[in-house]
Amino acid sequence: MRILKAALFGVLLLILITGTSAFAIKFPTKPVTYMVCFNPGGESDITARIQERALEKHLGVDVVITYKIGAGGALCWSELVRSKPDGYTIAGDNLPHIILQPLMRKDAGYQTLDLKQIYIFESTPNVLVVHKDSQFKTLDDFIKYAKKHPGVVTVGGSGSNTANHLGTVLLEKAAGIKLTYIPFSGSGTAVPALLGKHVTALMTYSTMAVRYRDQFRPLAIASEKRMEVLPDVPTFKELGYDIVEGAYRGAAAPPGTPDEIIKILSNAFDRVMREPEVIQKMNENGFKIEYMGPEEATALVKKKMVEYKKLLEEMGLLKK
Repeated sequence: MRILKAALFGVLLLILITGTSAFAIKFPTKPVTYMVCFNPGGESDITARIQERALEKHLGVDVVITYKIGAGGALCWSELVRSKPDGYTIAGDNLPHIILQPLMRKDAGYQTLDLKQIYIFESTPNVLVVHKDSQFKTLDDFIKYAKKHPGVVTVGGSGSNTANHLGTVLLEKAAGIKLTYIPFSGSGTAVPALLGKHVTALMTYSTMAVRYRDQFRPLAIASEKRMEVLPDVPTFKELGYDIVEGAYRGAAAPPGTPDEIIKILSNAFDRVMREPEVIQKMNENGFKIEYMGPEEATALVKKKMVEYKKLLEEMGLLKK
């Protein structure tokens, strides 16, 4: 009996000293499903494919990439929040999408903070691009034409209530013009519309401006300063329009997922994003790598929730 009591005392002492359970969970022991919420060929898909092999190496199990496409990502995120909170189902998530949708729609199927943040690993600023054969050589040309022809200029983008959508609205407000925004189910499906000249322009991301640099003409980028991979593309700010907008991307888990599992997943993503091969591919594709663990990622989400709500109210898109 004394030996048993001594053993229990030792376990309790270990817990107090380390702050962790002596019976730590074994995770993962089977494949992890990584849901991509947008079409193949878009930023979320490209990123997941870049991460796939390295993520398998650091988790020690297979990573199965699946696609759940619809409603600008909302279909995927609403399924995620209903998934078992055991860490075996995760999804890519995007800001501002996960914030704008519950604000703008009553039927988004999830609330922003339902998504338990694992890691934010990249960001991409908006870029306004036209076809290389377009009559518009500069942003000034584009805006002058739009002013003379309200609603005629069509701008494609990745989904409704997304960074591309918001970027288009911000341009309308800043320049005093009326555009017609055309939402697609992802960047991958928006691109062919411009290549086929079915839309006048795209409000897309730095990644697509890099990938299609020989077929698109970028007019302006919505970043604080020019990107090294697009050195000749001026910022909206340089051209007199205070527009800084784009997307952050990361991964999230269902609500209720144990913090210990979140930490394991977060550590794996952190190691993945520091792999030289991953860094090279991310840079080549026009992504800006971010290194935000669960706490920092959640803090950013909460900060952006306040900022976007205020912005939408100021723009008359959301009732105070």
